[in-house]
Amino acid sequence: MRMRRNFLENHEGRAPENCVFCQIIRGERAADVVFQGDSVIAFRDIKPHAPVHLLLVPKKHIRSLNDISEADREVVSELFLTAKALAKNFGIDQSGYKLVFNVERGGGQFIFHLHLHLLGGW
Repeated sequence: MRMRRNFLENHEGRAPENCVFCQIIRGERAADVVFQGDSVIAFRDIKPHAPVHLLLVPKKHIRSLNDISEADREVVSELFLTAKALAKNFGIDQSGYKLVFNVERGGGQFIFHLHLHLLGGW
């Protein structure tokens, strides 16, 4: 438990320059990128919980779902449209898939940059 708490403490308040997902977006950290658009990037989760487990991340740093504003309406919509397209591309659109936002520490969020999990392929 202590190791997980240290990880959370080290990532919760990260500024965009130190955010893991921002580093991936800027190409400073490796990821298995499966899609890159103007406002959204998608890559495979490094600890998958399903045969298909992708993370869809807005390129704009938004800390959490609690931090979205009216100005973010378009990028949030783009997350869902991208998820739908990727589900089709990965062949899980008809068999079914889950879309999950973890919100804040109590909701399981441990990287504090808004991201949508796409899981399927069971």
